[in-house]
Amino acid sequence: MIARPGGIASAKGDASLDEYVCITVLSAPGEGRAEFSARLSRFWTHMLRNHKSEFEKVYAEKAAFEPKADRLTRQYLALDEVTPRLEAEFASAGVEHETVDRDDTYSKYEAVAPEWMQIEH
Repeated sequence: MIARPGGIASAKGDASLDEYVCITVLSAPGEGRAEFSARLSRFWTHMLRNHKSEFEKVYAEKAAFEPKADRLTRQYLALDEVTPRLEAEFASAGVEHETVDRDDTYSKYEAVAPEWMQIEH
């Protein structure tokens, strides 16, 4: 295994596994943990109610927020095919995100507890 940014370890090789991209969302500058968490909850509730099939392609959520300058971040692993929908919905909801590196993929076995939580569908 190779250590990777965001606490993910890489064990490439099994082509039969789904591969996920890492999506990092950002709080507004100075936004508190509770406010950011509530905003993300509203966003994911919207996705579940209005875009269930795309929501089901989001596999895992990082267990903790991480600081980045005057912001917080949260990471998600999702199938790349859902990235355009998520980017459009993030923009509509005012949720900023970092550029998704679609060449940097992960298997579900790289998103393990306690660092990651599998999203129940």
